Amino acid sequence: MLPTPDSYNQLLLHLYRLSHELPLDRFQDAALELVKPVLPFDSSMWGSATLNPAGIDVHTIHLHRQPPEMLLAYEKVKHLDTAALQVARHPASTLGFHADSWFGSPEQEALRAYGKRFSQAHFFISGTFNPTTRFTRWLTLFRANDRAYGTETERVLLAGLMPHVQQALELNRLTHLNQAVVAAGHVAGRGAAIADLRGVLYHSDTAFEQALRAEWDDWRGHALPTVVMKTFLQGATRFMGRDQVLTLRVEHQLLFLQSRPRCAVDELTPREFTVAQLAARGNTHKEIADMLHRSPATVRTQIRSVYDKLCVGNVAGLIETLRLAE
Repeated sequence: MLPTPDSYNQLLLHLYRLSHELPLDRFQDAALELVKPVLPFDSSMWGSATLNPAGIDVHTIHLHRQPPEMLLAYEKVKHLDTAALQVARHPASTLGFHADSWFGSPEQEALRAYGKRFSQAHFFISGTFNPTTRFTRWLTLFRANDRAYGTETERVLLAGLMPHVQQALELNRLTHLNQAVVAAGHVAGRGAAIADLRGVLYHSDTAFEQALRAEWDDWRGHALPTVVMKTFLQGATRFMGRDQVLTLRVEHQLLFLQSRPRCAVDELTPREFTVAQLAARGNTHKEIADMLHRSPATVRTQIRSVYDKLCVGNVAGLIETLRLAE
């Protein structure tokens, strides 16, 4: 049953409320369950990708009531997926179709077999495409029943819902990012951003963009610099630049990043940094020596070196200076 204007508005209000209330790992399934009563479907995939000659190159993907092996199987037939290519070639488009009809050519037999394997008899696909970056965001809804044909009214409904669904997803991610920034405390010059595992930036504040431009004169936005991604892909959680430091954590197929100016703490050796953290916790030099299996005299010397490098004279100053490097 199609929603009335009042129920449609209530759906959107509920959607946006969930975007602020739910954690990353629960929001997308909850959002899809909201859509299901007004636009019935059995399973879904929701993601982002780059369009290339071999088909879509997936960056992020959320599978709803589909097994993980579906994506692996799709990689073998994605070059036959003319529907995904059609959606990805337009700034904004929405399709509704019967799989056997759309993928009806003899060359697409493998794609039809894939669809039957994963109960994808009918499709609704809605997406947006940036022709400059060739980056696309899309939502696909699947119906398993071969007789459950979609209607033009339902296609139009999804076209209207898609911008709200995508905006709510972005708000959910931003809410999560903002909570982390608040938890870290305000530090002058600190920026924040969200990127996917390929380095494409989804959100970045002014301070983060200014940090990247200060570090790389030729940075033009859209993606993290290659050297940063190379560092992160090697397993590091911190990139130390000439003037800026970038840190990250990975959650739900996304990179949550923070930038800050380099500070005196960054000049400490790894051993000095460990000693500084323990001293800031209130441990004595003898306690630190026991924990690190070093002599008290060595630790006392390292603590003195830390204080000199950071230009602090007591534990309170040490704590405050270390906070700048969090």
